[in-house]
Amino acid sequence: METMADLAALDDVTENLKDVVDPELGINVVDLGLIYGLTVDDSNVAIIDMTLTSAACPLQDVIEDQIRSALDGLVDDFRVNWVWMPPWGPDKITDDGREQLRALGFNV
Repeated sequence: METMADLAALDDVTENLKDVVDPELGINVVDLGLIYGLTVDDSNVAIIDMTLTSAACPLQDVIEDQIRSALDGLVDDFRVNWVWMPPWGPDKITDDGREQLRALGFNV
């Protein structure tokens, strides 16, 4: 029987997801505001509700591979629920994300 100590903490999962970088913008998916919801279930499976900057984005597989690497050893498995509503917009970017985008020359 697993205890709560065996389950990954949401803060740790969120921190590890900062290693997942949107290949087009070069900013992590957390600071871009692409993560809409995150839970870790009783089986230590991370359930991630997330979106992409565009529904036509061809990079879902690349991002899922990055998530797999980022969460390896922290959770037993993960599932991404791709969510398109509400649509992503620049208003979802965190302050850290805005600073990173400004450093890359974006006007946000």
